[in-house]
Amino acid sequence: MQKIPSARPDRLREQIRTSRLGALESLLERGGLHTVCREAACPNIGECYSKKLATFMILGNRCTRQCTFCNVSKEIPLPPDPEEPRLLADTVAEMGLRHVVITAPTRDDLPDGGAEHFAKTVAAVKALDPSIIVELLIPDMRGDEAALAVIAASGAEIIGHNLETVARFYHIRKGAKYDRSLRVLRKLSELNPNVQTKSAIMLGLGERIEEVLGLMQDLLDARCRLLSIGQYLSPSHSHQSVVEFVEPSRFDFFRERGKAMGFLHIKSSPYTRSGYMSGEYLKEA
Repeated sequence: MQKIPSARPDRLREQIRTSRLGALESLLERGGLHTVCREAACPNIGECYSKKLATFMILGNRCTRQCTFCNVSKEIPLPPDPEEPRLLADTVAEMGLRHVVITAPTRDDLPDGGAEHFAKTVAAVKALDPSIIVELLIPDMRGDEAALAVIAASGAEIIGHNLETVARFYHIRKGAKYDRSLRVLRKLSELNPNVQTKSAIMLGLGERIEEVLGLMQDLLDARCRLLSIGQYLSPSHSHQSVVEFVEPSRFDFFRERGKAMGFLHIKSSPYTRSGYMSGEYLKEA
């Protein structure tokens, strides 16, 4: 049996300086908005908030699935707020953002999984200035093609859906299916060939190198050529345990191998997350 590490190594002991958080959090609170940075306990929150960067979370902060690695609340979701697209756009304008990242918890309680709300939010941001880049990070929408068609036609330049981990560990993704997630990415590209699709995975759950390389090839086969790779950090003792704190050299290996395989851009480091420095992806691609 593989030994579970008892503590993070020093290189992963980033301190979140609360002095960096106050101004942006006040702005978000005025708009009644959530961020995945806060809800998912992202380790980059201090850095990104200090730069007035955030990944907005629409459709509330409660997820209908019970993934054991995720810190997002599992309480019963509230109905979508029809004013949220406008409020988010107002905040984008106040922040002066040119690249906006928008995600949502899984909303299996909604007939379209929240697709129309995503589209309305994109439209509200684009109404400010059509040149603002919008990146969506969507749940799998249960693979519903009508919902994916709404997402694909929303006007977003990048649409992400995270595989999170290799197929062998999909038991931690309650309600998700590895093959379905790949089909979601492929379908988005088929529905809108002009959109760039993106995915993200976590390392440190016990995955093997050949499994990660196989996943990377599966993504390329699904026409996904933007990828984020980061270290899984357990939010608490009640969440999925970390099996390994991966050495930085292995992140470098996957980045260089991925470029050789055909990815347009890979960000791969211990603290990389889906929305981290997202503005760099299209520039590289």
